[in-house]
Amino acid sequence: MDIRPLRIEGAYVVTPRQFPDDRGVFLEAFRGDRLAELTGHRMEVVQTNVSVSSRGTVRGIHFADVPPSQAKYVTALSGAFLDFVVDIRVGSPTFGQWESVLLDTADRRAVYLSEGLGHALCALEDGSTAHYLCSAAYNPEREHGIHPLDPAVGLELPDGIVASLSAKDAAAPTLQEAADQGLLPSYEECRAFTESLSERAPAR
Repeated sequence: MDIRPLRIEGAYVVTPRQFPDDRGVFLEAFRGDRLAELTGHRMEVVQTNVSVSSRGTVRGIHFADVPPSQAKYVTALSGAFLDFVVDIRVGSPTFGQWESVLLDTADRRAVYLSEGLGHALCALEDGSTAHYLCSAAYNPEREHGIHPLDPAVGLELPDGIVASLSAKDAAAPTLQEAADQGLLPSYEECRAFTESLSERAPAR
């Protein structure tokens, strides 16, 4: 398993080693111990989610209040997605920037994003199924969104994709509006929270 940091601090792309044979394929999809070597703490999986999406479905940009927010570990079980990690942490050196990773059933990559980062998925095929490991349970009172087509963010969808949004995501504020409303986490509070997780982590 190869785990590499993305340019946005707190986000990683995970490429598993696959073992195919005439019966199919085997792989380790998640290694909490390996991830902890980079993050400084084990990801506690509190909730798992599955979403099935038609081509063009865009989910996000979603985030939750810090603390505890939600760290996420996202893979594709079928089909393909573009996974977007968006830095919405006010004061971060990469604030407002994003990175994307192709999640599919060929390379079977995963994306890990730490608490406080924004997340969006764009389905590239009908019936694409995403699997999420989450470090905290969903709490609608603490969940927020940013409009995924905000031109100031500028997520680049593939040619030929017509974005399909939920009513909630279509009504979400822009990044600037979210900042003006005080919805965005700060870089410092996110770092302080993840450092507190490391301090509570048991000695190896």
